[in-house]
Amino acid sequence: MGNEAIALGAIEAGVQVATGYPGTPSTEALETIIRYAKSGGIYTEWSSNEKVALETAVGAAYSGAKALVTMKQVGLNVASDPLMSLSYIGVKGALVLLVADDPGPHSSQTEQDTRAFGHFANLPVLDPATPQEAYELTKLAFELSHEYEIPVILRTTTRVSHGSGDVELGTSDGMEAGMEAGQIKPVAWDFEGFTRDRRWTIFPRLTAERHPWLEGLQVQLSERFSALPYNTVSGQGKIGIMASGVSALYAKEAIRGFEDIFTLFRIGTVHPFPEKAALDFLKGVENLIVIEELDPYLEEEALKLIGKEHLQVDIYGKKDSFFPVSGEYSVDLVIDGIDKVLEAVGIASRLSHASPAVLREELPPLPIRAPTLCAGCMHRTVFYAFKQAAKQLRKEAKAVQAPETAHAEQTSEASQKVQAVQTDTIFSGDIGCYTLGNAHPLNMVDTCLCMGAGVSIAGGLSRTNPEAKHVAFIGDSTFFHSGIPAVVNAVYNEADITLAVLDNRTTAMTGHQPHPGIGVTALGSSSKAIDIANVVRSCGFEFVKTVEVESLAECVEAARVAMDFRGPSAVVFKGKCVGITKSDKRCVIDPELCTGCGFCAKQLGCPALALPGGVGEGGADNAENSENADNEENAKREKPQILDNCSGCGLCAEICPSGAIKTEEVLR
Repeated sequence: MGNEAIALGAIEAGVQVATGYPGTPSTEALETIIRYAKSGGIYTEWSSNEKVALETAVGAAYSGAKALVTMKQVGLNVASDPLMSLSYIGVKGALVLLVADDPGPHSSQTEQDTRAFGHFANLPVLDPATPQEAYELTKLAFELSHEYEIPVILRTTTRVSHGSGDVELGTSDGMEAGMEAGQIKPVAWDFEGFTRDRRWTIFPRLTAERHPWLEGLQVQLSERFSALPYNTVSGQGKIGIMASGVSALYAKEAIRGFEDIFTLFRIGTVHPFPEKAALDFLKGVENLIVIEELDPYLEEEALKLIGKEHLQVDIYGKKDSFFPVSGEYSVDLVIDGIDKVLEAVGIASRLSHASPAVLREELPPLPIRAPTLCAGCMHRTVFYAFKQAAKQLRKEAKAVQAPETAHAEQTSEASQKVQAVQTDTIFSGDIGCYTLGNAHPLNMVDTCLCMGAGVSIAGGLSRTNPEAKHVAFIGDSTFFHSGIPAVVNAVYNEADITLAVLDNRTTAMTGHQPHPGIGVTALGSSSKAIDIANVVRSCGFEFVKTVEVESLAECVEAARVAMDFRGPSAVVFKGKCVGITKSDKRCVIDPELCTGCGFCAKQLGCPALALPGGVGEGGADNAENSENADNEENAKREKPQILDNCSGCGLCAEICPSGAIKTEEVLR
């Protein structure tokens, strides 16, 4: 895997400190280093967030150590504050940032392009296309960082990070055999250590001094990059193709057999742009096709160079709609784009798509698998509890308002509108497994922006919707990542919100990495477990309750009381992640008692519950009505089934209107 190759490259480069925050598609790089960290003596940690991870690595690099930081593209946003200043200050040892972009996106909020961020921050960016290049460019990144005393970004995409291929290691000291045995030679801790220097304290005067150095460095690096073997030219045609990363592989495959028409310039060092090598390439072509995912970064660099050198070269790329401006590319998509260019320039030749092994119309239809919480996930219980609590509070509010309706003629239209929204509840979500609470039939996430934002957004909504109840859901790992400042702000500014912390004792969505609330480090050693409830109390919340997610009734009551509290309130819901803890229970349906109402499946959307006819839109409302259906109609219904993936959480048993579902011990 590409991420594993990056880890091996870092180990061979002599990395001594490795930090990061888990985020697909970058996670496996640090996990691979963790496998060898003890035998190799590499200090490795999962940090509380990307900013902290970078700053920890910076401290090591200030001491002369070689450090690696891993994150995904949205994590770079979190780390951008120290990084922008660090580009001026530089480092003494070596500091490499692995940043994995996610065209598609497959598992991210954005499709942002780290190449553009490198340009913004004046930092070198390397862009591998294969696992072999990922391995080699990681080693190069450490060399460049040490030589030029500046952080270097290794930018990958999902297909590079998660793609697999053979990698030839360049070691001769038995490293390959040692890795197969899970052991590596201990890294040498031979760095100088921290020495005081005014350079490490950034002030406006220092920035003014270092900025010209930083700009001059861009020219040096551009010249250096132009001579590197990762920027290659192949083919003899007058139509040039410029590409980087995995897009270069798509282009290479697309034009196979047409090398007499095309010349491919494949760029591995994207920033600073290798201007000299690019100029030599452009002087030999008449038309230029730029193939790249995400931003038109290479296209803009080519446009600038063509204008600067007054070259007679026409460009075809994203800006004139020959290629999509977003999304993930493929060989077929690239072929279609190149064929459009060939038509535009008047060349009769056309590239051909490979014949599929099986015709599309012969393929069986794939089942629709909507994103959903796992069967037995504790988050489902919490979401359902808040849904029921909100209903109870709405009924109570209506009961209070009922006597006033007799005097409606005396009530102004404006106050009637206020009363109409007094019973509303707005649920602010966050990034994690629990984001899936937005799906039907739960429908319990009204907002989701970025990690830690749910608490702050709830505070803002409480100012503009004061009559509504406001609940902010946040996971345990996200709480430590970026939730605490928002919690402090809620207290400081007296926000009337309810904080619901979903504590399943892991960072579940990215592969069950530890976090500060667990008491276990990345290397498996014991550490101090930070109690979330105590942290919330210390921030000034007056109402804080901890609930074990085993009883729905207790969860509903805790949610109702917290929502009814005036001012900041919090409930920490503790449970187990079913992805880690396998249950010895499962639920069963008593066919004699089951009426076939489907209430369980339609209310919860649990993947372990199946209705013969499926759960349709509006199922939750139909399920509520079904409680009052007569026995004759119930007898005609096909009854739900509990599948083998049931974990026996018992939530469906607690809500079954006929008491037909039981929990049994099973031998797994």
